[in-house]
Amino acid sequence: MWKAFFLAYGLLGLPAPTAATNLTSFVNLFIGTASGANGGSGGNVFPGAAIPHAMAKVGIDVSTAPRQAGYISDNSTITGISLMHDEGTGGNTNGGYGIFPLFPLTNCSFTSCPVGLNARLIQRAAGTDAATPGYFTTTFVNKIKLEATSTRRAGLIRFTFPPSSKNSTNHVVVDLTNDLQRSFHGGSLSLSPTGRVMLGGTFFQSYGPDNYTVFACYDFTRPSSLSSLSAFGTFQSTSTSAPNTIAITPSNTSLNYPFTSNTNPTQAGALLSFGNATSVTARFGVSFISADQACANAEEEVPDWDWEGVRESSREQWEDVLSRVMVNTDTEDPTIVQLLYSSLYRVSLVPANLTGENPYWSSPYPFYDALFCSWDTFRTVHPLLSITSPHEWSDIVNSYVDGWRNTGYIPECRSNTKAGYVQGGSDGMPILGDFAVKYGSQAAKLGVPTDDLYKALVDTAENTPPDWYRVGRQNTAWKTFGYIPTDWTDPSGSTGLPTREASRAYEYALGDFAVRQAALALKKPPADVTKYSNSSMNFVNMWNPNITHDGFTGFAQRRYANGTFAFSPPDACSPVDPTPHSCARGTDNNVGFYESSSWEMSFFAPHSMSTIIKLMGGDATFISRVDHYFSKGYFQAGNEPSFEIPWVYHYANRPDLSALRIRDVVYKNFNTGIGGIPGNDDSGAMAALLAFHLLGLYPVPSSTQLLIGSPFLSAYTIRNPLLSTSTKVTVHNFDKTTLVRTPPAGSRLYVQSVTVNGVLRGSVCWIEWGDIVGGGEVIIEVGADPATAKGCGEGPSARPDSLEAGGFSSVPSMI
Repeated sequence: MWKAFFLAYGLLGLPAPTAATNLTSFVNLFIGTASGANGGSGGNVFPGAAIPHAMAKVGIDVSTAPRQAGYISDNSTITGISLMHDEGTGGNTNGGYGIFPLFPLTNCSFTSCPVGLNARLIQRAAGTDAATPGYFTTTFVNKIKLEATSTRRAGLIRFTFPPSSKNSTNHVVVDLTNDLQRSFHGGSLSLSPTGRVMLGGTFFQSYGPDNYTVFACYDFTRPSSLSSLSAFGTFQSTSTSAPNTIAITPSNTSLNYPFTSNTNPTQAGALLSFGNATSVTARFGVSFISADQACANAEEEVPDWDWEGVRESSREQWEDVLSRVMVNTDTEDPTIVQLLYSSLYRVSLVPANLTGENPYWSSPYPFYDALFCSWDTFRTVHPLLSITSPHEWSDIVNSYVDGWRNTGYIPECRSNTKAGYVQGGSDGMPILGDFAVKYGSQAAKLGVPTDDLYKALVDTAENTPPDWYRVGRQNTAWKTFGYIPTDWTDPSGSTGLPTREASRAYEYALGDFAVRQAALALKKPPADVTKYSNSSMNFVNMWNPNITHDGFTGFAQRRYANGTFAFSPPDACSPVDPTPHSCARGTDNNVGFYESSSWEMSFFAPHSMSTIIKLMGGDATFISRVDHYFSKGYFQAGNEPSFEIPWVYHYANRPDLSALRIRDVVYKNFNTGIGGIPGNDDSGAMAALLAFHLLGLYPVPSSTQLLIGSPFLSAYTIRNPLLSTSTKVTVHNFDKTTLVRTPPAGSRLYVQSVTVNGVLRGSVCWIEWGDIVGGGEVIIEVGADPATAKGCGEGPSARPDSLEAGGFSSVPSMI
């Protein structure tokens, strides 16, 4: 195994891990970078240079789509290296951002250089792509080497030209107009003979209907620079009808294109020549405020152009993030180590910290972007950040609250600083509820006003926005009917996309549970707790007990305003749908579910799974139904509604079945290759999911409960920076033979007991969040006995909580 691990790093051009403390060496940035074309895995992962939660994400862009993050691990030609990218998202298949790319050229005369997008295309030399956290490099087939490293809003890009170019003039293109979507709507460029290029442009957001405006600043010379500017000028298309016919104007210092509502196909930018300099370094800054601010960001964050200093600072920031989960890298399975740290890395790439770059309102609170989307991230990303990154997470939560403070609604899917689309419910609600129950007592220390947080939740639960397709919920319908009716017009005049009715109702119910939990944690009026407890159970109103499919009775279905049900085949939109249906975000979605089937969504009530079990006919039928769901092929490993389902056997008192299922899911769907993610990384949602599986934990939304299972590690230590605690989780009798898709009979896979700081817990199915972050030691004893007779344990609270069964009656005071 170690031999294979070292080989993988060697192929990527990375040094083999040498010390357990150098955790960044275990991060493989290329997991999930396979193309999504032709049914490929398409993780849409960004493997370029970035610090945790960076605004600047610097990387190369390929010419072929899908390329949501700009990069694909194939032999696609390269169009440039650009300054900002999305990470692991869906959205526009051409990608997001990719703004103001640079491109190096050699062996051409100034006025005849191939500056146009198609003219300058080039491939990478085989095996030259390499990256570590905070650094990216590749070499083109013409032997020009490219490198990048960065800070939060700035960084450095270096081109090293081959020795053969010493008798040639070397150039750099600064592209104004070609973002990844080719969506330029206007902008300007100014060029100083001293080597400063200032740019601003308006482009189309990658998920949503709006344009956004962004700025950048490049500096190409500095005091005592080895590279001096020998010539400069601009280039532009001779006409919009012939955009590939381009004229280069020497010594020209400005370009300006007024905003147009239609995309401007013009190709334009600057061309700079550096004589026969064999190395050219560009310092850059980005901003959403102005080009002057972009220059100021570069001057502040990269004042001395210290390449190694910037790279080392980035590595140290990543080392700090990764070290919040420590394992013995010498003794644990090397594949699991690589999967764990690569996942922890991707979890902290987004959302992006745009504090100081809010173009819409002035605020003392943080501003984060790439909340892309809360539907993807509330299940796993935010719960993981709650454990390892309380300071960063509180800033993100503050950004959600500040969005409500200034717009009236919790932001749902902000991308490129603009509102995107609501996918399911207003899924920022579980995130705020999660914060309230976990850090409510620490909120003042973290700078989060809990009164505002609670008001944001209540307003979002009660008020209906004019367009609930962009923010908020269809609350008029929710409060009138207790479900989301089909073919119903809101008399208030509020509009939105009137599809996904059943799945939205399930998510609205969870959102109301989040309000209920926040009310309980923050000691709000008991009437609020009662009100939102009741409405959080409204998911049952979408349950049609008269539908039978595959021998199982009762499924979630759409429902008309008169109370009758509208039939949708329960397998519609499943991976084995015999009649293709649309379950995407669109007007053609006529099944009532978003990115899920009724077979799958009928399991979704994480706050009251006992209700689901009752509706399905009891423990035995529920277990049989979950088994059938997997065996029939309804499970979608790369889609969020499927995330919890391998764990739901816990609720039917069979954690042994969960343990077997999770091993199967992990080893079937995840690996360390470029296709190692089963679908989009979804802003780190898949990464966080895998991290939880490997740690033997799964979070229950807006609660302090974590389902507990059989870890893939013999021990790990979680460090919480806010609480200054370290909690060691030790797996007694850990058995490496279980690290396969189907553990052999008799292997020690099953949790036998859980002890926290010397106290034996009454359940082997769940543990308190406070036990994981509170310091001390958690001992999970595993053995070969599946202990099916005892299941979760013998006490009344052995099974994980369900609201209907009297669970979640209080919020433990743990911190």
